[in-house]
Amino acid sequence: MSGPTTVPETARVIVVGSGPTGLLLAGDLAAAGVPVTVLEKRPHGISNLSRAFVLHARALEQLDARALADDLEALGNPLTRLNLFDGLTLDLGTLPSRFRHVLVIPQYEVEKVLERRAVEAGAEFRHESEVTGLSQDADGVTVRVKGAGGAGGAEELRAAYVVGADGMRSAVRTAVGLPFPGRSAIRSVVLADVLLDEKPESLITAGAVGDAFAFLAPFGDGYHRVICWHRGCDVPDHEPVGLDEVREITREALGRDFGMHDARWMSRFHSDERQAPRYRVGRVFLAGDAAHVHTPAGGQGMNTGLQDAANLSWKLAAVLHGRADSALLDTYQSERHPVGRSVLRSSGAIVRLAMAKGWQLPVRSVLMAALARLAPVRARITGQVTGVGYRYRASRGAHPLAGARVPDLALAGGGRLYEALRGGRFVLVTPDAHGPEGYDAGEGRADRLAVVRRSGGRGTTLLVRPDGYAAWAAEDARAADIESALAAHVG
Repeated sequence: MSGPTTVPETARVIVVGSGPTGLLLAGDLAAAGVPVTVLEKRPHGISNLSRAFVLHARALEQLDARALADDLEALGNPLTRLNLFDGLTLDLGTLPSRFRHVLVIPQYEVEKVLERRAVEAGAEFRHESEVTGLSQDADGVTVRVKGAGGAGGAEELRAAYVVGADGMRSAVRTAVGLPFPGRSAIRSVVLADVLLDEKPESLITAGAVGDAFAFLAPFGDGYHRVICWHRGCDVPDHEPVGLDEVREITREALGRDFGMHDARWMSRFHSDERQAPRYRVGRVFLAGDAAHVHTPAGGQGMNTGLQDAANLSWKLAAVLHGRADSALLDTYQSERHPVGRSVLRSSGAIVRLAMAKGWQLPVRSVLMAALARLAPVRARITGQVTGVGYRYRASRGAHPLAGARVPDLALAGGGRLYEALRGGRFVLVTPDAHGPEGYDAGEGRADRLAVVRRSGGRGTTLLVRPDGYAAWAAEDARAADIESALAAHVG
């Protein structure tokens, strides 16, 4: 494979925020030869105070396409079944994915591998650099930064595009004047990192009884993260948390407190359900929690942000390299905004069902019993929670596979599709027996296109985008058909 071609320094992208979303985006851009600067207002360091604890199958597939999934799999703990409530269980062992499980792993471990990749690819990091405003014109964006490099001064940075991955209180979103409509869904959620005298029976323990809800997950270093909430406790976030409060809510929700002791950290927060109406304003984009926030039910937050980044990064690279018109960037909104809206709805439904009380409980039991008998409905719920069930809208008359997520495919001569995607390129998958003999991608495309043959395939030829979705597909495709598709999508 040829190395990535670079674009001029004036085509720099500024990514604001160094959480998982910003780190994956920065690593992708740097690997594609795009100059990228990451601005982070916190001092350098990976915090263990993160709330995310699971990687779902689709996020793992995206990380696999970046040669990172196996390292994380070695650090985390797989869970093949998700137990919800009233006996409803999602069996992940049937997922159409290499990753037939959810991986229990703290967010900070994900951030470590993503940061290492971004640094090795050449991304520039500026910590203790707070964005105070921005303005944009036809040629680029000027970002105002306070305390850049810890110097305490102020300066202006210029970029072709800016991506706000700076969380719920996004300075970038505020600077472009976008509202963040929604509401507080759960108030006074309590977090604590504790040691346990009694080991829980399951890797993840969650339950709700009456007005109380509790969730336990391991860090891997002996400590467990406890997330709990009581409907009757509605106090400001700044109110102190005591271990007795954590124990009491956990006992009410789970029947026991597992002998928790020696809390190394405790805090309180509220969980909102909000979504920006637009993810793009001119040359400025929003991703991750800056674009959408929702309840932690289903563990979809970090996962959705990672997929936002995977969708946007290759499009920015294609435009900056001059291989695609800037109109391609509009598809980030049309593809990712509906997914964010769906995640808000599904996570909200899970938490409302979990916290049912009174007359709602028998209704929930009847509903869960019905869902348990309906395999297609369970499969749809599983696809939404794990991310493998989403697809993007294709143009009218397109092949049924266009816009669909492409699962990992075995390739002729060995290897897998997601290994072929590791170059950040489009991948043309031709059938082993039916593809056009001797088809060549042509000179000048090697840095952005790989051509492979599927092992034991049918007559379908697939053009797979760098983010693992089908850009185009055809049955018994001729070389002329393929060349037309490549010209339209790859350049």
